[in-house]
Amino acid sequence: MATASPPLISSLNFTSTSFRIRTSLPTCSFSPKLLPLRPLASFSVKASSSRKQVEIVFDPDERLNKIGDDVDKEAPLSRLKLFSPCKINVFLRITGKREDGFHDLASLFHVISLGDTIKFSLSPSKSKDRLSTNVSGVPVDARNLIIKALNLYRKKTGSNKFFWIHLDKKVPTGAGLGGGSSNAATALWAANQLNGGLVSEKELQDWSSEIGSDIPFFFSRGAAYCTGRGEIVQDLPSPFPFDLPMVLIKPREACSTAEVYKRLRLDQTSSIDPLTLLENVTNNGVSQTICVNDLELPAFQVLPSLKRLKQRVIASGRGEYDAVFMSGSGSTIVGIGSPDPPQFIYDDEEYKNVFLSEANFMTREANEWYKEPASASATTSSSESRLEIPNEM
Repeated sequence: MATASPPLISSLNFTSTSFRIRTSLPTCSFSPKLLPLRPLASFSVKASSSRKQVEIVFDPDERLNKIGDDVDKEAPLSRLKLFSPCKINVFLRITGKREDGFHDLASLFHVISLGDTIKFSLSPSKSKDRLSTNVSGVPVDARNLIIKALNLYRKKTGSNKFFWIHLDKKVPTGAGLGGGSSNAATALWAANQLNGGLVSEKELQDWSSEIGSDIPFFFSRGAAYCTGRGEIVQDLPSPFPFDLPMVLIKPREACSTAEVYKRLRLDQTSSIDPLTLLENVTNNGVSQTICVNDLELPAFQVLPSLKRLKQRVIASGRGEYDAVFMSGSGSTIVGIGSPDPPQFIYDDEEYKNVFLSEANFMTREANEWYKEPASASATTSSSESRLEIPNEM
């Protein structure tokens, strides 16, 4: 083990006409451990009628610490490791169809503690980003929203920086959890940090809607009332305690968002005013009557087994859950109030390979990105630890 070096002691003896330096240089090894800063040198003066002695004590470790601090201050940021959380839609109303073919929605979006981890490093390449991931089936080329986000940043800012990116994927796709949208928002944040903060968060948020309707939400503080295609984001204080648990249950089958919207009929959606839902959830918290999702009916037509799963979770929960609902366009069923799935998820062969995760609501601080919770639980399957990603993102 390296030990801190002993002080270097120099004694200067001088008279009014001359002086000489006596130096003791001990053999020493330097430790990289940072020590509390102390004065670099201390002086003691002994005086007599004809001679003065000055003793200088110099600690090399302190000098190295100071040099290290100066280097850290001057060195440009070259790598980042960021948490990329997903979201749920506490309620989701579809309020009309637009002339551009999209639908207008009104929804309470909220970030939760399940998320991916993404590492970004500056690349020596001046022509291409390089993306790797821990799971098969996720595209690592320009189809991936991370690459789209980095290309968008360079287009908007004129930056010539490219990146090495590694995506540690925990959020399943085709789940209605916005995992890919979160990855894109995280990539925009990272690119801006690694370019010295060329633009504001508001600009990043505005640009992001060009590549995805859900992406702007992640530039909120974590809770927002979203309208338009989802790109109009009104920040809100979280109406939920952060220790309120939930369980996420996703079958292996994914729901195609396009197919769900294709089957949507506006005359079969809820008639409740979304602002009434927002007022109720703000005043009273989560409940089954508040968690309306107009996409459930068409999603259950696309995937009939999903309707059966929701019904069984409600029946088996025996009041354990405050609300059970589908997030987004599916196929994740959310149970708020308990982190545990019903026992049939473990017992029935039909649910052998479902994706399971517990989670909590979370937000972020101003001018900071989302922080991975210290107690975040690993994503698990009911019978084996696996995460399968369909060939889309």
